[in-house]
Amino acid sequence: MKPIIAILAEVTQEKVTKLNPAYVKAIEGAGGVPIIFPYTESAEAIDSLIALADGFVFSGGADIEPARYGEETKPTCEEIQYIRDEFDFKILKLALATDKPILAICRGAQLVNVEFGGTLYQDLPTERPSGTAHRVGVEQKAAISHPVQIVQDSPLRTLLGKDTIITNSFHHQAIKTLGKGLAVMATAEDGVIEAVYSTERGYLQAYQWHPERLVDACEDNRKIFEGFIEAVKKQRKS
Repeated sequence: MKPIIAILAEVTQEKVTKLNPAYVKAIEGAGGVPIIFPYTESAEAIDSLIALADGFVFSGGADIEPARYGEETKPTCEEIQYIRDEFDFKILKLALATDKPILAICRGAQLVNVEFGGTLYQDLPTERPSGTAHRVGVEQKAAISHPVQIVQDSPLRTLLGKDTIITNSFHHQAIKTLGKGLAVMATAEDGVIEAVYSTERGYLQAYQWHPERLVDACEDNRKIFEGFIEAVKKQRKS
């Protein structure tokens, strides 16, 4: 039986669950069976979904409330989905307790960093301006934006066997102070953190870019999902 991967999706203030199909396609292409983890207030349903899933993907989306990392909200901070914040942090805590593999993408990477005690830049253009194009237009989300440098002896370097990877880029926030127990896997040319992993638990990798949108065009980004699914299969056997 193929591994079941629960994907945490966008949750609007109206409690509507939405997900870009690129995540589903990426998981299916890597050999997993994706299910969307819907917003629910039922503790029984949440426990059942946590038990059912073999791994978890935390997807991209709106900004995380700055109060969660000890800051006041600045005017440059954009949409905050408070219901999603509450739900995502709850599910992340439960997922971490299972030690099942976790892959976090864009907002998901920021979510992980905040959960581990880190902080975020609320707005890169005003807080950390550089010549690197971190945010492209909506219609260019699948376009290549810039390369990132991979850290030696990191899981990403082991997976890809190379020092750089090309990425897309659609974010105005990013990791500022790294959370406890996390280590950097990759950085942009301007030094902004682009990928991290946990040094204290099983598979937990987080990427600031959107590899799910590049699986057809880029083998390296496809391998990120393949590596995740392999980790899930290995965990199931243990």
